[in-house]
Amino acid sequence: MNKPFELEVKVFDENNRRYIEDAQISVNSFITYKSDSRGIYTVKARLHDELVVRHPDFKTVYHIINSQQSIQVRIKKIDKKKESFFKNSSKKEANYLQFIDSAKFYSEKNIDKSLSFIEELLKSEQSKSRHANTYKVLADIYVHWKQYDIAITNFKTSLRIYEKVETRLQLAKAQYLAKAYDDSEQTYIELKTNELSNYERVQVFHGLADVYYAKNEFDKAKSNYEKGLEIAEKHGIREEIPDLNTEIANIYAREGNLSMANSRISKTLEQVSELDAEPSLKIQQEVADFYNKTEQYDNEIQLRKEILENVDKSSRNNSKRKKQYISTDEDKIDESKDSLTSQKLNYKIGNAYVLKENYDEAINYLKKSIIEANRKEDFEVKKHATRKLSEVYDAVGSKMKALKTYKDFVEVVDALYIKKEQEIYQSQRLSKKIAENQSRIAILIKEKELTESRLSLAYKENELSNEKDILQQVIIYSLLLGLVLMSLLSYYSYRANQKQKLANNLLALKSMRSQMNPHFIFNALNSVNSFIAVNDERNANRYLSEFSVLMRSVLENSDEDFIPFTKEIELLELYVKLEHNRFQDKFDYTIDVDSSINLEEYKIPPMLLQPYIENAIWHGLRYKKDKGVLKIAVKQEENDAINITIEDNGIGRKKSMEMKTKNQLKQKSKGMSTIKNRIAILNDMYQDKVAVLISDCLPDGSGTKVELTLKK
Repeated sequence: MNKPFELEVKVFDENNRRYIEDAQISVNSFITYKSDSRGIYTVKARLHDELVVRHPDFKTVYHIINSQQSIQVRIKKIDKKKESFFKNSSKKEANYLQFIDSAKFYSEKNIDKSLSFIEELLKSEQSKSRHANTYKVLADIYVHWKQYDIAITNFKTSLRIYEKVETRLQLAKAQYLAKAYDDSEQTYIELKTNELSNYERVQVFHGLADVYYAKNEFDKAKSNYEKGLEIAEKHGIREEIPDLNTEIANIYAREGNLSMANSRISKTLEQVSELDAEPSLKIQQEVADFYNKTEQYDNEIQLRKEILENVDKSSRNNSKRKKQYISTDEDKIDESKDSLTSQKLNYKIGNAYVLKENYDEAINYLKKSIIEANRKEDFEVKKHATRKLSEVYDAVGSKMKALKTYKDFVEVVDALYIKKEQEIYQSQRLSKKIAENQSRIAILIKEKELTESRLSLAYKENELSNEKDILQQVIIYSLLLGLVLMSLLSYYSYRANQKQKLANNLLALKSMRSQMNPHFIFNALNSVNSFIAVNDERNANRYLSEFSVLMRSVLENSDEDFIPFTKEIELLELYVKLEHNRFQDKFDYTIDVDSSINLEEYKIPPMLLQPYIENAIWHGLRYKKDKGVLKIAVKQEENDAINITIEDNGIGRKKSMEMKTKNQLKQKSKGMSTIKNRIAILNDMYQDKVAVLISDCLPDGSGTKVELTLKK
């Protein structure tokens, strides 16, 4: 068997008799940019693999590895002017590599730290190839955090600075992940015209096939998978062969050609034995998925049990290591990769037994899945396994067990719902943070360009200071250049500000929609229109001004769970004042706040009271024949709590219900349930901070009283 080994490579510059320490050395999927103190690069390789050596200052070198002896690559640099840079840049190189390594190290753990190192690199002076590599690493970070649009932008920036096959391949993959399939296809097609290593050619055909598969162009997909497979088999690129065979098998299965599909899968299982443990398990998992899709459940169960055994062994080995070493974030990340977890594998085995109607074995594995998922807090797998177990109990006639398990399923769904809400909130905050970081980097780049332009201008002025006529020309041209650069900078800054302003406005609109009743906004604008219709410009302006103040206050507090109670009182005063301006003939109001209460000690969810006041006005006082009264009072209840009362003498809830249409009833029910859910979630998070009681004021059902208790 052609086993992998460590190969030493030296890159030697014949011009100055020095070893080059910043080349890119790659063998198939293994790539390194680092050499040791002796200028030696160490790579993983097999016999007959293709070694590729790249550098911006010399032509790419391709070499077939025929022995395990070290290799020395002798080159002559194309641009001799750069020699002085490499002679004096050892310290700069060390700093660059240190910052790049730090950015990569934190890329999966702390995006702020990772981007801070990128910012430092962008501020410093670097060669074109390293400047381009900085943008490529920045794009890699955004790919990890699934910010594919921003990643694509940075990959393109890197390519504009310095063209590199590896970067263009990553651009094509990012476009594929962003579902920009036409763009990804075009990028892969353009790569075909480049001088590529055998491994890179396989990647191009594989990536192009993935694009065609996503576009449901299965004939083109199969053709490209087979072209990639042919190159991989010819040149011994073993890590790609099983995956390509599996993809081709999936296409045969879609076409109904099961014999050809199984033939490919058999080859895949023979080939995975030559791979390292993790890639081997990943391919085996894909094969098991294939067996499931083609209803070969016995084969699927057997293979998944083998995978489970290997995963359990790996897990036990990790446990032994963790007794000796402190656990790291990488350990936690690896534990949840894809489907290679014991809880998910047990679930899939159990599901296969269900499809075979072997319910005893299915119950056994589903229970194991639930236990493992519970131990690792994997609510997603626990949800599916619990639901499936309930269905199995029902199928075998164990109704009580089925009911109990279904109740467990409902509890898991509730827990998962809360977790998902938290993840969505965190994701939104992360996206906002990433956008801010990208904007800061863009501004930094513009400032650096401006600084470089100014330095260039100063240098030219100093150089030509003794030549009067030439100096005048240089000043004129430099001023024109500076003016153009300033104009361009102003234009791009303006455009960036406009885009940011647009994004902020969209977020503001979303916040307003989530905090204010759309009917209120519509009716408020109608009120302004009515003022204008009677040429009451003063009232229209005043109303619109007060309305804008309310909207601005709502927007400022839209991202907060709780705001100071003083701010909430200000919002309510604005809101009630606006409503009173519209319905002066329908009600009067009072807002009474006990002066002995230190309102700064209390916080309340923003605009929590507004829906209750709106109900009092719109569904109670508005329909009253004579003029009503709305009372809002805030009093001390206990040492650590206050009581907020909203009371009206309107027609009452029962009569209001009778006057409503079915559509209005539906909307009200939905609105009030949303408030109840909001209070319930907040109480769950903040330990019963808010309590609400709604009652009728009089025995005949007229009038409504809302009592809300708020703790510190």
